[in-house]
Amino acid sequence: MPVSRRSLLAAASAGVALSQTARLTKASAQALGEPAIDQTVADLVERSAEANSALMRGEITKYYEVIPHTEDFLLMSPFGGKPTRASELTAERIEAMGRFFKNGTFEHELLQAYGSADMVVLAIIERPHVEVGGLPAQDWPLRVTLVYRREEAEWRLVHRHADPLVKGVSLEQAAALARGEAA
Repeated sequence: MPVSRRSLLAAASAGVALSQTARLTKASAQALGEPAIDQTVADLVERSAEANSALMRGEITKYYEVIPHTEDFLLMSPFGGKPTRASELTAERIEAMGRFFKNGTFEHELLQAYGSADMVVLAIIERPHVEVGGLPAQDWPLRVTLVYRREEAEWRLVHRHADPLVKGVSLEQAAALARGEAA
């Protein structure tokens, strides 16, 4: 995406509801003469929301139906630790992931989108309210980067990185986390 289009997308989508973001993304694409890429970005933004809404309700099968993953998918979870590769996502682990989330709602805010013929990157703030791992329901805002790659005619998720630092932490708290200490 040219710099001018990136800037336009960022300005159009900052603080805008998802349905408005999709409309503005499409409008900006038409204004700049590249509707196919921007329509793909808008579609992936909407599919991401649909899939993650399903996940927050524990509907893991629907999550994977809406957003198929690549064979080399890499997950960097908001809980940190070693990244998870697609080969480690066994049927049992996927089913457990579906049980990990319950009774959730989901919204997200697109901060920035980058698109080309074969790759789309979305920088998003996710705002679920969900029961996680048996804990009572609460807000779980996350900073998320999603990377999609086109494989033939299908867009697949190749990478997800999330962290819970939406509200920020102090230098001392970040240092404690880096040392492996609970803050």
